[in-house]
Amino acid sequence: QVQLVESGGGLAQAGGSLRLSCAASGRIFSWSIMGWFRQAPGTERDFVAAITWSGSDTEYADAVKGRFTISRDKAKNTVYLQMDSLKPEDAAVYYCASASSWFKTQDQVDWWGKGTLVTVSS
Repeated sequence: QVQLVESGGGLAQAGGSLRLSCAASGRIFSWSIMGWFRQAPGTERDFVAAITWSGSDTEYADAVKGRFTISRDKAKNTVYLQMDSLKPEDAAVYYCASASSWFKTQDQVDWWGKGTLVTVSS
């Protein structure tokens, strides 16, 4: 069992920044993959970024490369998503995700958080 609790969503202006946090508990291992997906109304849940719990590898969706940064703090059991240069199209519910192997699609994820809403005003 893995429990994931997101926080940090809210309203930001286009060009601004937000930092999302995901507090993880339960069976987290060094090989666990932690990451983020997002889902806008009427769309599918899309991959955003992922990181190994060891922190050795990261992966990003093309749409966020160079603007978003994923990181983790093992001491706090927390994964972060720093979102800079926000665009209106980044608005969505952001979900924290975890699995025992790399994921890019939602069917590859084992555990989900409940999500946090990000709104971006133009």
